[in-house]
Amino acid sequence: MATARPQVRSAARPLSPHLSIWKWRVHTITSITHRITGNAMAFGAVVLFLWWLIAAATGPGAYATFHSVATGWFGVFVGIGLTWTLFQHMASGVRHLVMDTGAGYDLATSKSTATATYIASLALTLLVWGAIFLGRGH
Repeated sequence: MATARPQVRSAARPLSPHLSIWKWRVHTITSITHRITGNAMAFGAVVLFLWWLIAAATGPGAYATFHSVATGWFGVFVGIGLTWTLFQHMASGVRHLVMDTGAGYDLATSKSTATATYIASLALTLLVWGAIFLGRGH
């Protein structure tokens, strides 16, 4: 019959990896941002759709309130944020799709593609909202 050996552990080493010992790099933050943006889009879409639907069903006054908020500064702020989350999630998803083929796992490529997701999402958001703001002048 085997006897259990006592566990010998160095006091300097934690039992398991913990957030305090991880080095926060751009590819780590990109992975976390991918999850956050996915949830933000789902939650934001449900809330906005329900508000729009309830306002439309309630009557002209409720819909006018929805419309004024949605087209005001707060609505534009939320719209810009949701546009960025869409593009960030999409760029990160493309990055993950490429990584699923087995490419891009070396540290330098991983860092550069993670950084590229932020650059692409910001550039695409600026392009979309620039077109929206330029179109408002006509």
